[in-house]
Amino acid sequence: MMPECLYQRKILSMDKRLNQINQWLQNDLEIRDYTIEAASADASFRRYFRVSFQDETSIIMDAPPDKEDCTPFIDIANRLLASGVNAPEVKAFSPDQGFLMLSDLGHIMYLDKLTDDNADDLYRAAIDSLITIQSQADIANLPEYDERLLHQEMQLFSDWLLEKYLGLSTDAEWLIETTSFLARSALEQPQVFVHRDYHSRNLTWLPDQAPGILDFQDAVLGPISYDLVSLLRDCYIQWPQERVVNWVTYYCDNVRKKGLLRDRSDSGFLRWFDLMGVQRHLKASGIFARLWHRDGKKGYLKDIPRTVNYIVKVSGRYPELKELENFLLTKVIPAIKEKQT
Repeated sequence: MMPECLYQRKILSMDKRLNQINQWLQNDLEIRDYTIEAASADASFRRYFRVSFQDETSIIMDAPPDKEDCTPFIDIANRLLASGVNAPEVKAFSPDQGFLMLSDLGHIMYLDKLTDDNADDLYRAAIDSLITIQSQADIANLPEYDERLLHQEMQLFSDWLLEKYLGLSTDAEWLIETTSFLARSALEQPQVFVHRDYHSRNLTWLPDQAPGILDFQDAVLGPISYDLVSLLRDCYIQWPQERVVNWVTYYCDNVRKKGLLRDRSDSGFLRWFDLMGVQRHLKASGIFARLWHRDGKKGYLKDIPRTVNYIVKVSGRYPELKELENFLLTKVIPAIKEKQT
């Protein structure tokens, strides 16, 4: 049997796009004597490779131009760097081929580093960077996280999780009223720079530094609580409510120093935070189901129960979400358990 490392190398050698990357490195960038290995892939068509040469490493983003537009990535990377946070620098770009060379922000993700003992330090560092982005990053001409987009995202829950994955009907007036209520809460918040995926799989751990920030190309102008809820009610790792509230309080105390949230109490912000989380988790659960049914990526199915459980816990605290809570407890969760056993 072929050793796993040799098998992986053989697969890479047969990869047409990887061969094109090698040609780009050698012919266009005139780089010699390097090694290249797979770094990661994400839920889109993008892939990443780590290139080592001259005692340093860089990241190559492979974004097929017929499927991915690199322009927003470059724009947002420059905005984040200018704000003072750790975002990758774009060192080289081939727009026709969809290749970018980026500075390497490390290979240890927050998700792999977080423990009970270090969580306070790591989350405070991530919150500090988030506040820097919200208070310093250029927001000119960012797409708006408007009512249309909010509803479009929540529709993913109905279309992909309920109907496609679980076979449940979504023809209910209360669900329309619930999503409208959640959208109104989001739109009444101060609008700031929103990363949209600010969580443990998109933050890298860097020793004695603020976290490296990745996967930001979908940034918008939107609700101030959105990125914080992405971080603290992460679809990939869960923390006790008491710790989450403590981190929210830390955020509120420090973001006010930057002139934001002056007229909102901690409890008022926590309400925004909770309701924003429900909107995000409705969207995320639908995306996880879509990744399976449309893209054949089964690994995300295991994250659906945690994501839906967040919605149940928050819905129980708000009368406006009582019907949603009941629907999840009596219909959705039993159907998920049956599907995943």
